[in-house]
Amino acid sequence: MTQQTKSPSFAEDTSASPAPYPVLYSFRRCPYAMRARMGLMAAGIDVELREVVLRDKPETMLKASPKGTVPVLVLPDGTVIDESLEIMVWALAEKDSHEWLSPASGNLDDMLVLIAQNDGPFKTHLDRYKYASRYEGADPDFHREQGEKILNRLDGRLAVGQYLFGSRPALADFAIAPFIRQFARTDQTRFEALPFVHLHRWLKTMLQNPFFTGIMGKYDQWHEGDKPVLLQAANITRSDIQPQAGW
Repeated sequence: MTQQTKSPSFAEDTSASPAPYPVLYSFRRCPYAMRARMGLMAAGIDVELREVVLRDKPETMLKASPKGTVPVLVLPDGTVIDESLEIMVWALAEKDSHEWLSPASGNLDDMLVLIAQNDGPFKTHLDRYKYASRYEGADPDFHREQGEKILNRLDGRLAVGQYLFGSRPALADFAIAPFIRQFARTDQTRFEALPFVHLHRWLKTMLQNPFFTGIMGKYDQWHEGDKPVLLQAANITRSDIQPQAGW
C-alpha cells in the first residue's frame, strides 16, 4: 500500500478518459448511495458519477434499472448492479486493501446478519419516524422508540469494541453508519440526549473517517450530454483512519 495520502475526496476529470469507467448513478444524501460510494472508494475503483435528482430520474438510469432507486452501477461490459450492499461486496472482492470483508472479530457472515437487521427492522422504523406522513397510520413516536431500542443494542455491542466487529472499522460499520446518521439528523437534539455513549463516539468517529468525508462532495444534477465527472478514489493508509485520542 502506498504511503502517500491524497486528499480523501473525489475530483472532476478534466481530460478525456482513455477507457470507459463504470458509471454510478447516485444521490448525495441517500444512505444506500453513500455506502456504495464508500465501498468503491475503499476498493480504489474510479467511476463516472451521475448525480441524480430523485424527482427527475434520467431515462438511462431507468433503462438500466427499472426499479428507479439509487445507487445503480453500470459496468463497462453492461452488467448492472443496483443494490448498494452488492456494489460494496463486488468492489471489495476486486480489491480489499483495508480488509473490510475480514473484520478483526467475527466474519463476513456475521457482518451480513447485522447489516440485514439494519436494512430490515431499523430501516422500517427509520422511514416511519422520519417520513411518517408517507405511511398511513404511522406513529413517528412509536417508530422512534423502536429505533432507539435497536440503537441501544448497538451501543452495547460498541461497549466491548471500538467498532462493530473489533478494533478497526469493517464492512458493517460503513454499511450501517449512513442510516444511523440519518436517524440522528431527524432530531439531532433528542439523539444527542440519548445515553448511548459508545454509539455517539462511534458515529462521530465514522462521520470523520476519510472514507465518509471523501464521498460527500456536492455535484450538479447529471444530464445527458454533460461532460463526465470522474470520481477518483483517494489513497488512504491505515494511519489515516485511526480515531483521534479522546474519541
